[in-house]
Amino acid sequence: MHFSDFSHHLEKLEQTASRLEMTAQLAEVFKVLAAEEVAAASYLLEGRLLPAYQSLEFQMSIKTVVRALARAQWQSSQADGSDTAVDTLFGEVDWSSREETVNTAYKRLGDIGAAAQELLAQSNVQVELESEPKKNTSTANALSIVEVYAALIEIAKSSGEGSQEQKVQLLVSLLNRLEPVAAKYVCRIIVGTLRLGFSTMTLLDALSWAMTGTKAENSLLEAAYQKKADIGKLAESYLKHKDAAARQQALADYTIEVGVPIVPQLCQVLASPEEVIEKMEEVYVEAKYDGLRVQIHVSRKGMPNPVAGGASVQIKTFTRNLEDSTHMFPELVALLDQIKADEAIFDGEAIGYDAATGALLPFQETITRKRKHDVEKTAQSVPLKFFIFDILAVDGRSLLETPLTERKKLLQTILTQNEQFVITSFLTTADPKELQAFHEEKLAAGLEGVVIKQVDSPYQSGRKGWYWVKMKQTAGAHAKLHDTIDCVVLGYYLGRGKRTGFGLGAFLVGVLTSEQTVVTIAKIGTGMSDEQIKELKQLADALAVDTQPTAYSVSKELVPDVWMRPELVVEIAADEVTRSPSHTAGVALRFPRLIKLRKDKTWEDATTLAQLKQIAQL
Repeated sequence: MHFSDFSHHLEKLEQTASRLEMTAQLAEVFKVLAAEEVAAASYLLEGRLLPAYQSLEFQMSIKTVVRALARAQWQSSQADGSDTAVDTLFGEVDWSSREETVNTAYKRLGDIGAAAQELLAQSNVQVELESEPKKNTSTANALSIVEVYAALIEIAKSSGEGSQEQKVQLLVSLLNRLEPVAAKYVCRIIVGTLRLGFSTMTLLDALSWAMTGTKAENSLLEAAYQKKADIGKLAESYLKHKDAAARQQALADYTIEVGVPIVPQLCQVLASPEEVIEKMEEVYVEAKYDGLRVQIHVSRKGMPNPVAGGASVQIKTFTRNLEDSTHMFPELVALLDQIKADEAIFDGEAIGYDAATGALLPFQETITRKRKHDVEKTAQSVPLKFFIFDILAVDGRSLLETPLTERKKLLQTILTQNEQFVITSFLTTADPKELQAFHEEKLAAGLEGVVIKQVDSPYQSGRKGWYWVKMKQTAGAHAKLHDTIDCVVLGYYLGRGKRTGFGLGAFLVGVLTSEQTVVTIAKIGTGMSDEQIKELKQLADALAVDTQPTAYSVSKELVPDVWMRPELVVEIAADEVTRSPSHTAGVALRFPRLIKLRKDKTWEDATTLAQLKQIAQL
C-alpha cells in the first residue's frame, strides 16, 4: 500500500467518532495490506515505530520539526524540487524568516501535522503554477508503507554528535517525497500526537472483523495478545491464515516469549471481607504495596534488544503499561545469582526504602527511579526492595494456566530470598474475620491494605473474573468510598484569586466507558498544595491541544479553558458518588480531592464507569 493511501485511511479514522465504525475502517486497512506491511502498519496505527516494550523515540522536539518543515517547504517550492538545490543553497536562505512562517501556521492550527499539510500543499500549488506538477507526487513514485517506515526508523535511530542536524536532513528528504496529507501524519507520529482515539483492543476487534466480518475471534485474539503483547507480531501471525481452523491454531501457538511482556493481572474491587469469601472461598491474602509494578524477565543466554543495536541482555523489566523499564533497575543484575533456572518471568513490586531505618518509602519517592539520567546516583539515594509475588514462566514453560497454589510453591524453589529480593508472604484463609484482621494489620503498618487471590486461580491478564481482589478501606485517609479512583485529566480551568499566578485553578477528570470514551465525573479545585498545582500545570501544558479530543464526552457547562490529550492519570479520593445531570458519566464524585499523580499508568488503565459504580455500590 502506498503511504499516501494509508494516510487517507488515517484521515478518515480521525473524522470518525463511533468505535464500531472505526473497527470496520481498520478492518478494511488490514484486508488490503501486503504481508510485509502488516507489522509496520500495526505499530504506525498506534503512533509508534515499535511495540511499547521496544521503545524507540525520535528525540525530536516541535522546534526541530519546525526547522525541518521550513527547509522542506523551501525545497518543495523550487521548480525542480531537487536535493542538489537544497545542498547548494541552504546557506543562502533566510531560515529564521521561514521558520517563523512555519511557527505562525503551527500556532494558528495548534497541530504541527496540520501545519505541515497546509504549507506543503501551498508549495505544491506554487510549483504547479510555475511548471509541470512535481514528479515525486505521482503514483509511480509514491512511497510505500514499508519505505516510509524504514525512513522513520532511520531518523529515530540517528544518534551521536550531530544527530539532530542529521535527523532534520533525513526528515526534509522524506517530507519532500510525500503528499501533504502523508506529511501531516508523519509529523504527528514524530512528535507523538497521532492518537486517533482507539486502543489496542479496537485493533484486535478489527483483526477479527477483517477475517470474519464480525468480532467472533476477538476473545481468541485478546487471549493471545495477553500472553505476548506485540500487536505487530500477532497481526502477522493471524492475517496470514484464511482458514478459520488454521487461524485458531496460530493463536493457540502464539504463546509467551521471554523478553516480550505479558499483560499483567489486575484487581477487581470488593467492599467487605464477607463479600470476598462468599465470592472466592479460600484465598491467599497479601500486603498491598504502594510501589512500581515490575515484570522481570531473566534469560542467562540473553534476550535480543533491537533498539540497542541487537545487543543481548540477561535482564529485562516491564511496567504495567508494557514499557521497557530495565534502565531503572541496575541492581537487578544480582537476581541472576538468586534463581535456579536458565529462564524465568516474575511478577512483583519495587518499593524504595530508607537504607538507615529500613522503612518503606512513599510512592512519590519510589517513582523518582523512573528517570533516565543519573540512574546509578538515584539508585544509591533511593535503594529498592523487590517483593516478588508470582512466577509466570520458567525455562520456556508457560505457567499462566497453572493454579496459583502450584505457582507459589514453584516460586519458593526457583528464587532464593535475601534482603533485596523478597518473596511476598501471605495468609491462607476462608474466614472473613481473619481476613479483616490481616487487612487492618497492614493498614496500621502504613501499607495500602491487602490483595486477595483465589488459591487455585490461573494468571488472568486484566480485570477478568474474581481471581484477584483488592480492599483499600483506609478509615479516613480515603474518606467514605472504600477505594480511590484513577481518573483521566481532560483539561483545566484558569486560576482565580490566589491561583491566578499559577494559571490553573481546577481540572476536569473522567473515567472510561466500555467504548473507550472518557466521561466526566468531577471538577477538582480544592485540596491541592502549591507544589501539586505547579506540577500539574507543567504536565498539563505539555499535553494541551486546541480542540476537544474525539474520545471525550463533556457537557457544554463543563468545557475547560484548556483541553488536554488523554495521557495524564491522577488518583482521586472522594466521600461518595452521587447522581449528576451535568456530568456525562451520569454520576459525580462528592468532595473529590487529589491523592497523587499516577505517572506509572496510561489513560487506558483508568477506572471504568462500571468499576466506579461497583466501588460506590450503585
